[in-house]
Order: sequence, then structure tokens, then C-alpha cells
Amino acid sequence: MTDKKKWGIVFCPKSGAFRPHSKWEKVEKCLRAKGIDYDYVQSENSSSVDRLVKMMISNGYKTIVIVGGDSALNESVNCLMQTPKVVRDTIALGVIPNGLMNDFAHFWGLNDREVEEWVDIIARRRVRKVDLGCIRYTNSKNEKCHRYFLNCLCIGLVASVIKQRRRANGSMGWRKLAFIPSSLLMIFQRLEYKMRLRIDTETIDRKVMTVCIGNAQGYGFTPSAVPYNGLLDVSVVYHPEVAQLIEGFYLLYSGKILNHRSVHPFRTREVIIEKAERALVGIDGRVMNTPVGPFVVDVEQEVINFIIP
Repeated sequence: MTDKKKWGIVFCPKSGAFRPHSKWEKVEKCLRAKGIDYDYVQSENSSSVDRLVKMMISNGYKTIVIVGGDSALNESVNCLMQTPKVVRDTIALGVIPNGLMNDFAHFWGLNDREVEEWVDIIARRRVRKVDLGCIRYTNSKNEKCHRYFLNCLCIGLVASVIKQRRRANGSMGWRKLAFIPSSLLMIFQRLEYKMRLRIDTETIDRKVMTVCIGNAQGYGFTPSAVPYNGLLDVSVVYHPEVAQLIEGFYLLYSGKILNHRSVHPFRTREVIIEKAERALVGIDGRVMNTPVGPFVVDVEQEVINFIIP
């Protein structure tokens, strides 16, 4: 069996980066300087993270570190949730951010470049149990499915922006700058979707631009959400005028989007989406296969051990 103190590291190269291994070179140098015992594997693509994390679990690693972004963390927590609770409770998940947005990592207050500080945080192994959001849906084969998320689930225009941004991310390094070209779709396409949602006792049945359901900050749309209170923050965005869109960009990037008159916030344990015509669904930075028919988004409280500052 693996030494319980040894880290199992999954390195996920940043897609489209000019030097995709430069981050790992910095991490490796830091690990050696601090005398940390570790094994590492590199993912070929995002879909291979699941297989590699399963390998780490089966080989007995108790500290699993993802050098990657929100999508890689999403694969990791979904893999951990397939593991029996008695095993999962012995494992702590850590992150060294290496994605495009890294919103869940940024929630804890550090930026992408502080490699040494991230390594020190993991070495201290201060663990907190965190919540996961969960979407429960039916797929195109009429199978009942579910998937967990750490950061957020988006329905509608923000999911379209995520899809567009992932296509164009090769030339954009700075996280906010990378979001701007795709966000311009909000002005030029002005998409709306007919939706019917039930949030607690309230029913929303009208055209909506986007819905963001956040377990954490949700790319700025759920800035007050925290992954440890057993609740989800929900922002329902109605169709603003062009002038309000410009104001919305400012409020989004300054963390004050909830002050916008077209944004309607809620806090709840469950959202029932009865209808979302033609709307894409994005989960932790990736567009998922659109559910067939109604679906439910809820929260599971304190189910993953996460290493925090």
C-alpha cells in the first residue's frame, strides 16, 4: 500500500496554452525544494481525470491533488462520490489551479501564480468538509442520471458563453480577459429562453436570459454563495436593455451583480426546472449533454474533504 503521507498528484495541462507544462515545472521544483513525497500522473484530456483519480484511490493515496481547473475538479469530486463513504472520508482533495477560470480555487482567496503558497496549504492539510450541488436528470436514453458540481450550474446564455469561450481559449491567458469576447454574445445575440422554475414556494414562468445555481461563486453570478452552509444561491437574470447590459458587465466584474435590477437572487436547498426550452446547461466550466424534460438541482451537505487555507 502507498504511504499515507505521500501525495497523489494529477496534472492537467491547460488546453491551448503556449507552454502547457510550465506550471508543472514550477510545482515540481517547489515540491522537491520542500522535500514532499509524491507520485504524479498526467491526464491526456479532461475525460481521463476520472480514471486517474480512481487509480489514486485504489492505490491508497489519502491526499489527492489536482493541478488543474474547475472541470478537472468536477471530474475528481464525481469520482470520489462513487467511492464508498467509509473510504471517501479518509481522503482529502487539494488543488493547485491550472485552468482558465479556476473559480473554486479563487473562492479561497489566492491567485493562480502563488504556487509555493498552494503547496504550503496542502502540506498543512487543513481539511474542511464542503458541500456539492447535484443535478438529477433524465438523459436521451431515458436513463436516470446525476452529476455533482463544486462551483456552479448555469442554464441558458452563460452556458452558451462557456461553450464559446472554450473554443477560443487558446489565445487568452488572463481569466477575465478570456471571458470578455464570449460575453459579447450577450449584447449581439440577446438570447432568451422560455423557462419554468420552482424555487421554494415561488414559480417563475417567463422568458429568462440565464439562470446560475451556485454552490460557490458561480463565475461572479452568485458572489455570496459558500460551499459549506447546505444551501444553493440562485441568480435568475431577466432580459435587460442594452444600457443595463453595460452596467451589468461592470457589476459582474466588481462582484456586485446582485445589485443589478435584472438579477433576481434566491437562496434555497432545491430548484426544480420544469422547462428550459433550447437552453444549454453548463456545469463547472463545461457544457453537459442537455437533460431531457424536467430536472432537479439540489445540494448534498459536507460530503467531500477539501484542503483549504
